[in-house]
Amino acid sequence: MGRLDNKIAIVTGGGSGLGKAISETYAELGAKVVVTDINEENAQMVAAAIGENATAIKQDVASEQGWQDIFAATADRFGTPHVLVNNAGLVIPANIEDCTLEQFRHTNAVMLEGVFLGCREAVRSMKTQSEPCSIINMSSMAALQGYSPFLSYAAAKGGVRSMTKSVALHCKEQNYPIRCNSLHPSGIDTPMVRQEAVGAEGDATPETGMIPLGGLGHPKDVANLCVYLASDESRFMTAGEYPVENGTLHQPQM
Repeated sequence: MGRLDNKIAIVTGGGSGLGKAISETYAELGAKVVVTDINEENAQMVAAAIGENATAIKQDVASEQGWQDIFAATADRFGTPHVLVNNAGLVIPANIEDCTLEQFRHTNAVMLEGVFLGCREAVRSMKTQSEPCSIINMSSMAALQGYSPFLSYAAAKGGVRSMTKSVALHCKEQNYPIRCNSLHPSGIDTPMVRQEAVGAEGDATPETGMIPLGGLGHPKDVANLCVYLASDESRFMTAGEYPVENGTLHQPQM
């Protein structure tokens, strides 16, 4: 048996990077996966590679109606979901002096309002489930440390961090079968991190073996933790924040 047998999961931003790794790993361990992405072609390729236990849907996570449609389509195809991974994101390089209001609003529409809409629809859908459910929100080390070259990104991820705890506590207070936790990766070897605007360089990160301090993580490093948080093994864990950063948070500054 797989660790995620009979689980139904929605993964946003599932067409590449972390979302792709999470979708593939979930399916390998028995889950049925709805892969959503603003890039429909990428989502379809991921779902096609997984096979009959996955479906792809184009989604703009900033659309309120779009979220309602995603949950309705998931219910029609597989049933009421047990897991939501709010992973979709973007990076716009701009510090406090350079960032425009349009850039700030766009970033937060996708990565903060989008997570709010996803959490709200998930709670409304999952609260009647008889089985444990899990919302996993992708935050960032930027929410724990700050990230001056990417102001709007850090602001959105900081909001996700605190909103996650509020969602978790509400579900606990209402005795809903829903856990909600946030993940806080540092640099992970994904297309978003490799783009010129972010500037990550060096050799591709291997899937196994030790990673040197300061090196990029592999998408599987995040996907494996997402497996645990999606599974019933993490039944006593909610409102938590989990760094995935190879010691970056505690690295001494010379």
